[in-house]
Amino acid sequence: MSTQVLERPEVKDADTGPEMFHYVRKDKIAESAVMGTYVIALCGETFPVTKAAKPGSPVCPKCKEIYDSWGE
Repeated sequence: MSTQVLERPEVKDADTGPEMFHYVRKDKIAESAVMGTYVIALCGETFPVTKAAKPGSPVCPKCKEIYDSWGE
């Protein structure tokens, strides 16, 4: 009896660019992660939260520009 190895093709989403993290309302993150509801980023993109950004992760340039324009 022999063992055969089947290769699984690597599948990527349509977005082949680098993964960007967005600025969203802090109070909506947990709800989205648990319930699967969509959040709206500052740049207008809508998506369910599936990952947490790590320090040094790339940030959406539009979100960053909007956030920085608010000042402190």
